[in-house]
Amino acid sequence: MGTIIMKRINTGYYIREGVSSIFTHSLMSFGSVVIITACLIIMGCFSLLAINVNAIIEDFEDENVILAYIDENRSEDEARALKSQIEALPNVTTAVFMSRADAWKSFIGKYKDQSRFENIDESVFRHRFSIYVDDVGRMGQTQIDVTGVPGVIKVNANLTIANGFVTVRNIVSGVSIVMIAILLIVSLFIMSNTIKLGTFDRREEIAIMKMVGATNGFIRWPFVFEGFILGVVGSLIAFIAQWGIYAAVTGRLMGNISVGFITTIPFSHVAVPLFLAFVAIGFAVGVVGSGVAIRKYMKV
Repeated sequence: MGTIIMKRINTGYYIREGVSSIFTHSLMSFGSVVIITACLIIMGCFSLLAINVNAIIEDFEDENVILAYIDENRSEDEARALKSQIEALPNVTTAVFMSRADAWKSFIGKYKDQSRFENIDESVFRHRFSIYVDDVGRMGQTQIDVTGVPGVIKVNANLTIANGFVTVRNIVSGVSIVMIAILLIVSLFIMSNTIKLGTFDRREEIAIMKMVGATNGFIRWPFVFEGFILGVVGSLIAFIAQWGIYAAVTGRLMGNISVGFITTIPFSHVAVPLFLAFVAIGFAVGVVGSGVAIRKYMKV
């Protein structure tokens, strides 16, 4: 029972000391919160950009299909029978069959004056499959695989567009990862310097506490709580600001008819993971930054 009470007393002391240090060095504390908030907002912007780019590319992937034309000497039943072979290929999600008759109807349906096509027989068209893939980046290999299916005589795949999608996705993802890593380092540096200021002012006090037998944990925890509070406060402010920025940008973007083909992910779909990520990063930056800052003063 006494141990539990002592732990509660210690925890209260740690929190009071941490909060006191924040107000004692209010300017640096404010600067730390601002830097953490700014870094998290920039991280969030790049992350949300990457998420939305991936979503747009996935939408285009659903429309970017491979067309496989079947040997004209094969009957409709024989052509349909190739469906299972095609769908068994790697990277193929589904294959939709279109008969000669359906292809003919689709062709003349594109024109208002259909009378001029009345003499065109459906036999000039081939049975075909519209093939949807799982990963547009592997479309080139999928085209080769489909070509190897007996009965398939021609395969059309728009590899230029597919490669363009992959390039855009890779660039956005790569830049996002690099920026997030840089901003994490910047946040840790600022937080560490903030805590160092507090430890420098109290270096003699820390030395005396060490000499009279205070444990490293007893000395370190107030600084850890200080870093924790600053990190979490910064993350909460960043999340609210990110929400407003995302709503403003997507609202303006959706209102622009010139980019009407672009759809964005509702913030509610990413709010929970983004909130958890912000809090986790804020917590980690605060705790790790304080741990780095206090380390050298523990050596007496």
